[in-house]
Amino acid sequence: MKVYHGSYTEITEIDLSKCEKNKDFGQGFYVTKNKKHAEEWAERIGNRHRTSGIVTEFEFGKYLYLEKDFNTLHFSDYSDEWLDFIVLNRTNKTDEPAHEYDYIEGPIADDKISRRIYDYLDGIVSKTDFLNELKYHEPTHQICFCTIKSLQLISKPSRKPISAIETVVEHIVIQLIAENIDEEVAINIVYNSDTFIQLTDEATNLYKKSWQEIYELLKQELKEKGLPT
Repeated sequence: MKVYHGSYTEITEIDLSKCEKNKDFGQGFYVTKNKKHAEEWAERIGNRHRTSGIVTEFEFGKYLYLEKDFNTLHFSDYSDEWLDFIVLNRTNKTDEPAHEYDYIEGPIADDKISRRIYDYLDGIVSKTDFLNELKYHEPTHQICFCTIKSLQLISKPSRKPISAIETVVEHIVIQLIAENIDEEVAINIVYNSDTFIQLTDEATNLYKKSWQEIYELLKQELKEKGLPT
């Protein structure tokens, strides 16, 4: 999946120690799948630094590493839990992270929402009323890579293994879901298959084939094993 980071300069190396603290999901490297939002942020921060701002594109290997040992958190929308987590990170007064997640995905608390968060903290607006307001807010998206370990999930597009293999896996998982297979089951099918082992072995050059061809190989494997497809 392509994701974008807006800044006053191009990002050539990610240094988590230079990332700001007390942001929505804590200190970390933030990206979004919404290129327009990244461009808007790049323009804003570029103006502060008297530059035009630059959007750097990355590949996020979400499906490729989903079965690895990562501690993750996902918010599909604004919610009571999302608000509590935002407040936890925004009000953290220590030098230590307020959580132990490797990466977190969910909506953004933009400037307008941030102002209302402080109204909520000051008792001016109730949590219920605040969350009701968010039902009408434009959908937003961000991913925060919080640990050095999580950075293996993200790469510049020129790096082939994540880009090519993860794209194939993502297509196959989506196809399985379209065939009424639960997402978690679909992911397990792919990662536990011999086809996936061959796909990740660069010597086979399997990743160079179309995802449709690889999908057919997977279906054949499942048929031979007597598993449902």
